[in-house]
Amino acid sequence: MTADASSFRWRGVLLSALLPTLVFSIGEGAILPLIPIVAESLGAGLAGAGLVASLITVGALTGTIPGGWVVGRIGERASMIGAALLSAVGAVLAALAPNPVVLGLGVALVGVSAAVFGLARHAFMTSYVPMHFRARALSTLGGTFRLGFFIGPFLSAGLILLTGDSQSAFWLHLIASVAAALMLVFLPDPESTFGSAIVHRGTEEAIAESHGVFRTIWQRRGVLFKLGSGSALIAGLRASRQVILPLWAVSIGLEPATTAVIIGIAGAVDFALFYSGGQIMDRFGRTWTAVPSMIGLGVGHLVLAFTHDLSANSIWFVVVAIVLALANGIGSGIVMTLGADLAPPEFPAPFLGAWRLTTETGGAAAPLLIAGITALISLPVAAAVMGVLGLVGAGILGRYIPRYVPRKR
Repeated sequence: MTADASSFRWRGVLLSALLPTLVFSIGEGAILPLIPIVAESLGAGLAGAGLVASLITVGALTGTIPGGWVVGRIGERASMIGAALLSAVGAVLAALAPNPVVLGLGVALVGVSAAVFGLARHAFMTSYVPMHFRARALSTLGGTFRLGFFIGPFLSAGLILLTGDSQSAFWLHLIASVAAALMLVFLPDPESTFGSAIVHRGTEEAIAESHGVFRTIWQRRGVLFKLGSGSALIAGLRASRQVILPLWAVSIGLEPATTAVIIGIAGAVDFALFYSGGQIMDRFGRTWTAVPSMIGLGVGHLVLAFTHDLSANSIWFVVVAIVLALANGIGSGIVMTLGADLAPPEFPAPFLGAWRLTTETGGAAAPLLIAGITALISLPVAAAVMGVLGLVGAGILGRYIPRYVPRKR
């Protein structure tokens, strides 16, 4: 299901998949640190701000199943264009939102569009990239996101300093979404770059991912319950990191522009490690990135939980943000790589759909859990719970990756 290594061209991947992804992710990175801050400023309260922030992952989960149908009906490039334009609509709603409800609707639309955008890219990369380049290619895809999440917050910080309004960051997302759509319109058609057979195969896989997902979950329930639960916890800890850091900044009284700069610096650390993670996976096995990544994410959350009321809480916030970025960067591409490894070579799409649904359920559940615990108890307790789940996830991955994805693969 992959092209021969002799025909593999990084330049084609760069133009058709990675460059539009970078622009789109810059827009997403511009708003992610500020969604809870904007929600709190509109009167949502701390727990309500966490709930609004969670809607981007809930939207992504909602868009997972119909996303395959969309890609299959209109193709990879058209799907990415449509997703970018839908994200632009969500950005306008959020930028003009008079209350948390409208803000949440805009954020959810951004999440849905991100799911369709991501499904089109993943199906294409799985179809085209040769097996022995796979982890590096998917890590590079993850690194493209990280580069966007590094650049975006700095742009937001600059705009906030100019306007004095954290809600203005959504206009950056609008610009990036429209720019990504225009790039996809004017860049070479993937069929002319890779051949119609490869592109058609990618859209066929996208269709298949949206059909038979629940049947596949039942048929492959063993691996999805065991290793899938570990990957769902990876997605959950990553989503937690994106929500809990901005909430923490609000809770300890940091300025929005300062928060954006700190998260942007953490994004630089995250981005710097993405390719190293892929090399480690390809050379030594998937366990060597998955387990250290989860230990780092778990420990970072636990340390954060005990620093809220310290006099140096802002310094600890910076330290933990960097630790979480290091842990996340080492694990770049691990979820997509494990899914591609486990999928049957003769017909991978149904399993990839089931894998995506399983992991994104974890990503959607974590912010909701944070919001619920914050409302019932406190934000530090929510951080501690997520830290414990991170260590549990490390144990699950350490046990089941060698069983289901041995190093010789």
